[in-house]
Amino acid sequence: MLMPKRVKRRKQFRGTMAGKATRGNRITNGEYGLVAVEPAWIKSNQIEAARVAMTRYIKRGGKVWIKIFPDKPVTTKPAETRMGSGKGALEYWVAVVKPGRVLFEIAGVPEETAREALRLAMHKLPCKCKIASREELEGGDDSENE
Repeated sequence: MLMPKRVKRRKQFRGTMAGKATRGNRITNGEYGLVAVEPAWIKSNQIEAARVAMTRYIKRGGKVWIKIFPDKPVTTKPAETRMGSGKGALEYWVAVVKPGRVLFEIAGVPEETAREALRLAMHKLPCKCKIASREELEGGDDSENE
């Protein structure tokens, strides 16, 4: 499971997921990518399940990049505990994902294989996603920069 080696502070506030992703919203390494359509917290075990589903389908051919990392600790208090007495113990780690964020990238396999592998990974994640190619994402963004 993915998690930071060490952190400055053990517990964090919940924060907000308002707005669109300004970073990590382009496909940089692969040819096809999985892009989040809605905001979500993605747990480390969900990221791992999606990665396993993709690598199994492509039979260890090609290459898969994971573009998100779970660096936010989430705490929970035990069941049937009264209010108060501080914040709960650390339970799991999440990656905060905003709409437009590229979650996974894939390269080195045919288009149909890549799309099916990303579709299988999509079912393991708690948010709606879309499959995009490098050309689809670059088309809208880079044209005004040149």
